[in-house]
Amino acid sequence: MGVVHSDIEARHIAAHYCARERDGEVPQFETFGPEDFTVANSAKRRMFGGVAHSFIVALKICICCNYGDAMSDKGTSIVTGANSGIGLATVLELARRGFRSVGTVRSDVKAKIVHDAASAAGVQVHTAVLDVTDASGCEKVIAEFEPSALVNNAGYSITGAIEDVTDEEARHAFETMVLAPMRLARLAIPMMRERGGGRIVNVSSIYGRAATPLTGWYQGAKHALEGLSDALRMEVARDNVKVVLVEPGGFKTGIWEETQREIAKRAGSRFDANYERTLRTTGLMHPIMGDPVTCARVIGNALTTSRPRARYLVGYDAHVLALWSSLTPTEVKDRIVRLTLGL
Repeated sequence: MGVVHSDIEARHIAAHYCARERDGEVPQFETFGPEDFTVANSAKRRMFGGVAHSFIVALKICICCNYGDAMSDKGTSIVTGANSGIGLATVLELARRGFRSVGTVRSDVKAKIVHDAASAAGVQVHTAVLDVTDASGCEKVIAEFEPSALVNNAGYSITGAIEDVTDEEARHAFETMVLAPMRLARLAIPMMRERGGGRIVNVSSIYGRAATPLTGWYQGAKHALEGLSDALRMEVARDNVKVVLVEPGGFKTGIWEETQREIAKRAGSRFDANYERTLRTTGLMHPIMGDPVTCARVIGNALTTSRPRARYLVGYDAHVLALWSSLTPTEVKDRIVRLTLGL
């Protein structure tokens, strides 16, 4: 954008920027340049009075603050669980936005999937082989890449009634979706603090707010992640480390395909008929599930906007379920869900 020569153009810049800011966007590098600081001086010479002066002050603040954001080096981002679904879409999205984008995966085979996808998308990404439940592996990855942005996305579906899930299964779910994200955050925060700030996005779920039967352990992990994220957000706020929760609804990811495999393990349970209903319900929802790219863009915005929200609900179904859950009496909700699943 060149030098602004009129007050109308100045107003247009301010209106355009404010609209984008409300949508959670930050201008790309080319949107504002040093020459745009002439907006304030140019317009000020043309306008007089208190209203005009207030407009110029606001415009200076708007441009100066976000010009600094646009000019800054975005640094390195780490996305866990990057070989499919939301994780893969996110590692590509962050590469497009100028991050040194690193995706963690559990094998070299999965690393190749990420690199192939990056090549097809025309972006460069890095990969690291990591099992997020391995504490020493987490330490090595954080020390090697020193992220300014961390996206804790690794997770998986765990379908089963409370009494059908073993201690080992439940423990592994919490290791992966609760302890691992907090471990990675704990390792990254001192580096972010020393650097003057950073971002941590924890990918939760609408089921971090709501609950349904037969997936209680998965929901328990997501509820725990949300509580810990809320505490962490307040603890590190003074260090300019922003902690954000992203709560997707149903998206076309591998996590949904795991449902059938999970239910197959429960054969012979007293809940067999209810599991079958769960499968049918999931199948009916599949055509209307969202594209993971949508969620990746929300994560990208959360990492780049100057003032990220504490929570981002993603998907129409997530918004509807959150509203329904907050407005419907518990007894009524329980009755409807039990009828749907035959409980």
